[in-house]
Amino acid sequence: MTLQQATTALRTGGELIVDVLEANGVERLYCVPGESYLAVLDALHDSTIRTIVCRQEGGAAMMADCEGRLTGRPGICFVTRGPGATNAAPGLHIAMQDSIPLILFVGQVARQNREREGFQELDFRAVFGSLTKWTVEIDDAARIPELVTRAFSVALSGRPGPVVVALPEDMLKDKVPAIPLRPAVTVETVPDEAALDRLETMLSEARAPVMILGGTRWTEDAARAAHAIAEAWQLPVACSFRRQMLFDHLHPNYAGDAGIGQNPKLSARIRAADLVLLVGGRLGEMPSANYTLLKSPFPDQRLVHVHADAGELGRIYQPALAIHATPAAFATAFARRKPAANPGRSAAVEAAHRDYLDWSTPPETGPGALHMGPIMTWLQSALPEDAVIANGAGNYSVWVHRYHRFRRFLTQAAPASGSMGYGTPAAVAAKAMFPQKTVVAFAGDGCFLMNGQEFATAVQYNLPIIVIVVNNGMYGTIRMHQEREYPGRVSGTDLVNPDFAALATAYGGHGEIVTETREFEAAFERCRASGKPALIELRIHPEALTPTRTLSQIRGGG
Repeated sequence: MTLQQATTALRTGGELIVDVLEANGVERLYCVPGESYLAVLDALHDSTIRTIVCRQEGGAAMMADCEGRLTGRPGICFVTRGPGATNAAPGLHIAMQDSIPLILFVGQVARQNREREGFQELDFRAVFGSLTKWTVEIDDAARIPELVTRAFSVALSGRPGPVVVALPEDMLKDKVPAIPLRPAVTVETVPDEAALDRLETMLSEARAPVMILGGTRWTEDAARAAHAIAEAWQLPVACSFRRQMLFDHLHPNYAGDAGIGQNPKLSARIRAADLVLLVGGRLGEMPSANYTLLKSPFPDQRLVHVHADAGELGRIYQPALAIHATPAAFATAFARRKPAANPGRSAAVEAAHRDYLDWSTPPETGPGALHMGPIMTWLQSALPEDAVIANGAGNYSVWVHRYHRFRRFLTQAAPASGSMGYGTPAAVAAKAMFPQKTVVAFAGDGCFLMNGQEFATAVQYNLPIIVIVVNNGMYGTIRMHQEREYPGRVSGTDLVNPDFAALATAYGGHGEIVTETREFEAAFERCRASGKPALIELRIHPEALTPTRTLSQIRGGG
């Protein structure tokens, strides 16, 4: 389109929304349709953007989160006003806590009906103010290019996060002159050379340093650069909670994940470190073991904190050295610097990796006839290294985080916010993004039924994911805490479940039930061979609550 054509052609607000999405390279979006944004749906009819229609707004928002998580570009979600918007709130909370770029477009009542408590009206700034980086309502269609492009910049820059854009339905039908469009600019902060000089000195003086990787705004090249930094400076490397794909778990420098139920030897190593190099992460409540690995506000260790958002530097921990840079820019720059002499820390690095290998070796037995340990061992050998593993929250997820050894970048989709119901919709999005990859979702029985309806979305779009439902007939994590605090007084944590395999079949997929360990391999291969979205229900013994402690042991204080 020439400049003259662009300034004379008229476009509806709905068409302009789609134009800006296309200008920013959007390939897919996730939605639950609503009459409040029919003008956008009409514009999408003629667009190259793939529209994936979901079954519930929470699932759609979690799919958009996964898109942002695995691409580094904002995941796009459209929902209708009122209940549609509030149903999407869990996805916003995940994106906010996990620093994931996401833009949620919400249909809104017509402008003349605002402030009248019109049908499904909400004040989106008030409702979503604490769940987003920015919430805006567009009153003038002519400002769509400005405000939607800004939404991309806000979602991507600094510490990434979600943005809500409210769209009054009458505004979307207005016709205004089009203008030439360009993609949003992302602010890329790079490290100061003087700060890198000081870091060199600090690492050279350190006797027992540890590097912890976390957060977002990484690239595959940056992850490789982090490996090079660890090798050159002889650093044990930990990954923050549910950021394990940042470092190859079989690399000799890998020391484990700083997350829930972390290896006590890793915790001791971090506490005893004389320098902690924290790159990209915030080291919040979960990875810091409730702020005990590093004390707030003044850590015992010398802390070097690298973060893309200046507002995170000194927010919880006062660092000895703050480096305002994206993890990608930092890793690329510092990987070019090498120590002047052998750091002499190879023995400590080897010991840390040995501790990790011991910790991540699954147990072979447990209560009942079905044991998760051998299943995790088999999956490790059977899955390609680039397989994407998704999960939500619950005790079952410990089997994934502790025992699956992630080897490559972009292979993990799991909410650090601890949200249940994430695994299935995340797997749907991952398979849509990477159709050539194997995508496996883990879910508990409680976790799956929070967004299991998105299995139907996988069927609709022929996305052959494999969902492993670990069924113990309870909300396991809550039951664990309940038995510890109120032994034997079970209240509100038991579940009566459907036949999950039959449910998968009813959706149009493939279903399997496994009751013994030896049945799993063949069941998984039948799922893979089916070419359909597939589900394996693992009926495990209720006593098998965690890898190391049974329900009875927890109840008895053992």
